[in-house]
Amino acid sequence: MKTWFITGTSTGLGRTLTEKLLQQGHRVVGTVRKTDALDDLKAQYADQLWVATLDVTDTAAIKKVVDQAFADLGEIDFIVNNAGYALFCAAEEASDEQIRQQVDTNIIGSIQVIRAALPHLRKQGSGRILQLSSAGGQTTYPNFSYYHTTKWAVEGFCDTLAKEVAPLNIGVTIVEPGAHHTSFATGMAPAPVLDAYENTPAGDVRRAVAAGTFPIKNNVDITVQAIIDSVNISPAPLRLALGGDAYRDMRAALVSRLDALDAQRDLALASEKD
Repeated sequence: MKTWFITGTSTGLGRTLTEKLLQQGHRVVGTVRKTDALDDLKAQYADQLWVATLDVTDTAAIKKVVDQAFADLGEIDFIVNNAGYALFCAAEEASDEQIRQQVDTNIIGSIQVIRAALPHLRKQGSGRILQLSSAGGQTTYPNFSYYHTTKWAVEGFCDTLAKEVAPLNIGVTIVEPGAHHTSFATGMAPAPVLDAYENTPAGDVRRAVAAGTFPIKNNVDITVQAIIDSVNISPAPLRLALGGDAYRDMRAALVSRLDALDAQRDLALASEKD
């Protein structure tokens, strides 16, 4: 039996991950924003499930909850930063408040959970951090500019973090799922639409999502089990691409960027001094 600390367990991948872990005999610390969100699981798995109410935009509350979880449960093996959502709009359409909320939740919240956990992981001399990112942490889609901002940022943070904590026997894995019905369809927050974007790629994506024709083919159970299985891989994989769309879209984006970089090789090297 291992102990997992997971943020955002009310719905989506976080909920499915919590259910699977409990079914497999593991112990879970699940954080939720609504106090009764896990009551059904608590009734069934009372001894395995420790529930805390947490808004990850509240840094002081994060530290309090993480400290209390380690104090009550002792060693925690895996920290899963899952809480987050996608702001679904063109860049011009979002309000200042919406932008701030997206950044505070997906970037600052994730960073502060990790910062709160690190002293405990260092003290116990082991642990693994799993950061939920997205295929959108390596590629981009119209109507998701602020979501991409947060995922690209947190990937940069975790890529650096992995180098810092590897000597401390702490692993870091950035999980990059493609579109899933739980996370994609229910995790988006819209903004008022501007007519100027109706006949643009942003409008095309909006219509596809509204009509239910945006392709979502990935299996939630398979993806969640892959996340669970990844903790048995040593050393920790830095990135975990999950879903056919994730693989295809990220590969195309990476190849395109590499081609563009190679095309600028002579220009880049021209400024290098001997």
